Amino acid sequence: MLFWFVATAVVSVHVVFRDAGFDHRLLIVGAVIPVIGAVTGPWSAVLLSVLAPVVALVVVMAVTTGRRPIRRTLLGLPIGMFLHLVYTGSWTDSGRFWWPALGGALDEVTSPIAARGLWNVLLEVIGFVGVASLVRRAGLDRVDRRRAFIERGTLTLGGG
Repeated sequence: MLFWFVATAVVSVHVVFRDAGFDHRLLIVGAVIPVIGAVTGPWSAVLLSVLAPVVALVVVMAVTTGRRPIRRTLLGLPIGMFLHLVYTGSWTDSGRFWWPALGGALDEVTSPIAARGLWNVLLEVIGFVGVASLVRRAGLDRVDRRRAFIERGTLTLGGG
């Protein structure tokens, strides 16, 4: 499941921030990193809990003190990780969401992606349509817009 998280993260950030200069590259990475964790076994507990994005946010804030441009770029990573928790439904299981604060062994935490079963197919189709729509709406068929996305992470989506 990748398209679902890419589409929902980009749309959410566009609707909330309405910032034409937002760097979407790390947002996308942050939104899909927990999927990798979900298939690597024990790391899923860390990546599907609020612990990982909070640690990422604290690290970004600490290492970028006084360097606002790089902070603005790097903040996309924890934002994407938080949005993954929202759109995967991790928050619906307090043991998983608040791990390790509420206890539980690393190998006892299960992925909500696996629990959804065939619903994942529908969500991924919706995500694929969403990404295709974003690509069209952002005009990524144009060289200048594709270059802007690759070099700066910007997407010109317009509207709201």
